[in-house]
Amino acid sequence: MADYYEVLGVSRDADKEEIKRAYRRLARKYHPDVNKEQGAEERFKEINRAYEVLSEPEMKARYDRFGEAGVRGAGAGAGGFQDFGDIGGFADIFESFFSGFSGGMAGQTARRRGPVRGDDLRLDLRLEFTEAVFGGEKEIRINHMETCGTCKGTGAKPGTKPKTCPTCGGSGQVRRATRTPFGSFTQVSACPTCNGTGQVIEEKCQTCGGSGNKQVTKKLKITIPAGVDNGTRLRVSGEGDAGGRGGPPGDLYVYLFVNENPDFRRDGINVLSELKISYLEAILGSRREIKTVDGTSELVIPAGTQPNTVLTLENSGVPRLGNPVSRGNHLITVLVEIPTRIGAEERQHLEELGKIRGLRSGKGGMEGFLGGLFNK
Repeated sequence: MADYYEVLGVSRDADKEEIKRAYRRLARKYHPDVNKEQGAEERFKEINRAYEVLSEPEMKARYDRFGEAGVRGAGAGAGGFQDFGDIGGFADIFESFFSGFSGGMAGQTARRRGPVRGDDLRLDLRLEFTEAVFGGEKEIRINHMETCGTCKGTGAKPGTKPKTCPTCGGSGQVRRATRTPFGSFTQVSACPTCNGTGQVIEEKCQTCGGSGNKQVTKKLKITIPAGVDNGTRLRVSGEGDAGGRGGPPGDLYVYLFVNENPDFRRDGINVLSELKISYLEAILGSRREIKTVDGTSELVIPAGTQPNTVLTLENSGVPRLGNPVSRGNHLITVLVEIPTRIGAEERQHLEELGKIRGLRSGKGGMEGFLGGLFNK
């Protein structure tokens, strides 16, 4: 069975709004009234089934746990499309494809024949640790729909223009009267000739095939603010898909993910790292060059430093998102390396020092000395 998340092109942690946007986009693309390619109808049914399952929390939870077996047999009326209000209006999703009945939905269809806003797009972008800390400019490449430059979005061959649909007279709707034992009623539906647009294109633009839009690959430079983290979302206005019938384009949303760094970890706006020192450095103290996100810096290790002591370099952490002047700290956990073997001369000196510190003979030697030093 197909993976429903892959069918809609969303991640497994996508929220309800992301799932709905993905469904709307794919439903418009593969609806049989619009897409006449072979397999489009089956694809449309698959998209509907995926949304039916993932849009309902209980069914989604069963699917996440048991897969298709957990939702087999469940459908409309069992947690699927019984509540059209939950998806923001059924007519809104199929705005170009369906009209309603008894005039109410028909009015909506007529109103929606005007400009249509383009779809929003998502791009996942990976950053190195220091890029997330300090931000900067990044070049990205996107594929999106742009208004065709040849026909200026009309879909018609240059020198021509769309004409009023002869079937519906430009209304975008056709009416059919039906008589029943209970009386007659009128059904209003989208015009099959113009798909509800009210216009037909006799000579299509060769560049875009009459769609008015074409897919292009584009390079963009975006600014990454200092202090971003995993999951930060950036909005690039107007860089989504082009709108329809002169409508505005959608937006591009860039989701940021930060690569792990071998030297640093992050806790909010603080940077964490570890430093290994010898037991002699712990006893006597020292100065060490250490790596920070700003480069190398000198760290003073006080005499008598205990294992797992945390030393702080103030204002050397991550800039606060939206206020880069304010920074966190760099917290260094000190790890004391105690040798498992020592030479005879070193042992002699340590034992002499142990005697000076008054260690009992039963706990003399290296272990007694270090035990007395680090467990005072």
